[in-house]
Amino acid sequence: MRERSPSASRTQNLETPRAAGVAGIVFAVLLAAAIVLARIGLPEGAGGSTVRLDAGQRDEVNTAVELIPFAGIAFLWFMGAVRAHTGAAEDRFVATVFLGSGLVFVASLFAAAAAAGTVLAAHQPQDFGRHFGYELLTTYGMRMAAVFVFATSTIGRRLGTFPRGLSLAGVVAGLVLLVVGSSVPWSELVFPAWALLISVYMLWADRRAP
Repeated sequence: MRERSPSASRTQNLETPRAAGVAGIVFAVLLAAAIVLARIGLPEGAGGSTVRLDAGQRDEVNTAVELIPFAGIAFLWFMGAVRAHTGAAEDRFVATVFLGSGLVFVASLFAAAAAAGTVLAAHQPQDFGRHFGYELLTTYGMRMAAVFVFATSTIGRRLGTFPRGLSLAGVVAGLVLLVVGSSVPWSELVFPAWALLISVYMLWADRRAP
């Protein structure tokens, strides 16, 4: 009988539904916290007149910017674990959309964080970073998040890993992000809420599995 090496065992542990669930929960919590802090620290994010930040608001923006890289790392881990779990059964077209939209979302998220961080520099006009950061996040990032939600829900439904209700919830979340994500403040929280729902379900399903 051939024994598995410790490195192979560790790699397989990172590809389990439990790993995907944990990574998804970490991502959801970090992204939601960053969005809330950014919304509070940068009031009237998508519009309004020039806003001068006090010390408390600067701390909130700085914390949000610091959280984003860790949220992005957790999201990439979540993507990798989900994709590894689907294995050879995945549809190449849907898998490509899944991977591409996820990577573009992370890129938009990092760029939005960098733009928002410019408000902390005294020599930079605060309006530029505020408007540009929100534009990247709500217009581009959330639309890529919507595509990612659609692709993940499709993969889960086709493979039978997601129940019908969870797949329908993904469609609704994707439509909200796609249609109103750039015009309704706080609607971007739909994405981490969906990721949390998916992750909790994956952990629950993994515990029930024999």
